[in-house]
Amino acid sequence: MRLTIIITILFIVTKQIIGVDDDDGERSKLDIENANVMNCNVSDDLKKEIQSYRDITKKIIYELTDGKWKGFVYNEISKFVDRFGFRMAGTQNLENSIDYMLDKLNRFDLDGVKGENVTIPHWVRGSESAFLITPRRQKLAILGLGYSVGTPPGGILAEAIVVNSFEELDQIGPKVSGKIVVFNQTYLSYPKTVKYRSLAASKAVKYGAVATLIRSITPYSLYTPHTGMQDYQPGVPKIPAAAITVEDAHMLARMQARGSKLTIKLEMGAKLLPDSQSRNVIADITGNTFPDKSVVVSGHIDSWDVGQGALDDAGGAFLSWGALAVLKKLNLRPKRTLRSILWTAEEEGLIGAEAYFKRHQSENDKLTLLMESDEGTFTPLGLEFRGSNDAACILQEILKLLKPINATQLKRGDSVGSDISIWDKTDVPTAALLNKNEKYFWYHHTDADTMDALNSDDLDKCTAVWATVSYIVADLSIDLPRK
Repeated sequence: MRLTIIITILFIVTKQIIGVDDDDGERSKLDIENANVMNCNVSDDLKKEIQSYRDITKKIIYELTDGKWKGFVYNEISKFVDRFGFRMAGTQNLENSIDYMLDKLNRFDLDGVKGENVTIPHWVRGSESAFLITPRRQKLAILGLGYSVGTPPGGILAEAIVVNSFEELDQIGPKVSGKIVVFNQTYLSYPKTVKYRSLAASKAVKYGAVATLIRSITPYSLYTPHTGMQDYQPGVPKIPAAAITVEDAHMLARMQARGSKLTIKLEMGAKLLPDSQSRNVIADITGNTFPDKSVVVSGHIDSWDVGQGALDDAGGAFLSWGALAVLKKLNLRPKRTLRSILWTAEEEGLIGAEAYFKRHQSENDKLTLLMESDEGTFTPLGLEFRGSNDAACILQEILKLLKPINATQLKRGDSVGSDISIWDKTDVPTAALLNKNEKYFWYHHTDADTMDALNSDDLDKCTAVWATVSYIVADLSIDLPRK
């Protein structure tokens, strides 16, 4: 009994220390990760130095959430998105939007504004349609997947068969020959489930399938198909691949379970055109002491050709250049250079980031921290970080300054972000915006990615996180320690 009481008391005390909230399982998980991040040994002098930025942090937060800059990022995004809409790689519209941003960044008097050329692929969707023919006629909403080939002229009319996993496909193997394979996989999480979008066509064609339709990678659907990249594996024939809605995947599975024969007519005009030229957009606040060292904030400027690319990723791109614009207007110039990068052709496979990595690889030793926002700009919680334990401890001290907007959490990961994941092969510290993005994949790669997916107050707070963290890291007396 005594032991039980002691354990109970220790459990309660532990909950109080790490901030576990019984009513919020997700927050509890994050706080536990936060508490278990590391055994920190940040010196008192460094803690005092970080605390000396308290007034600057308050100023940044005030200006963005209550002052002159309140609503700035949202308004800038709305002007951009309403003018250009989606910005597909290879299109003139993307290049026009890049010209617009280069002019905008110069107008805000940022340093070294430029576009760095990148050769990018140019895939076009073309017209596309799918109809269920038997057991009854119904139009199916589809979105072709990136790099998919088109159907032959006149389309494909074939029997369809539904499978729930790659394992089930392997079990029935030759039975799918000559058929359209419909994947009705269960959504577990985006990282765990996206393999079906990426690999379904290559898996199915090995057994003779003529096309694949993949249940959209999303936890929630209002009859919205989700597009995205798919990858043909080396040495296998290429067959058409498209996403269908969760609702239609369920319907087809139910029909098959009742013994109905499924027949589908699929037409896709997708094709790959010759490569084209695009640009990464770069703008700086040059450091006043160590200008050759840098802290980078980033997001991607391109989008898929559905929706408006507001959430993915105008939000991340605009808070990245918006943070620099606000800091510049507040006359905050750190010791190291602050750099904003708007990546091009992220959706087609991190093409812009890969080009930047190759071009600037010799600068990695001078890259203090590389940040990216590309998983939503909902209510900010803090940062997701990949790097050394000592660097994580320093960032945790910095995040404490963001308590007024409740963005103090630090989550560790072996890989964070999308474009910046290219730097996983190095010891450059990387960080992504940690935000309350449970609904991000509701909108992701769909026609629903519009301005209505964004919230102005959330964007203000996200920009405050971006501006505060990037400025302090760029201005500290020490570099973030590496592994």
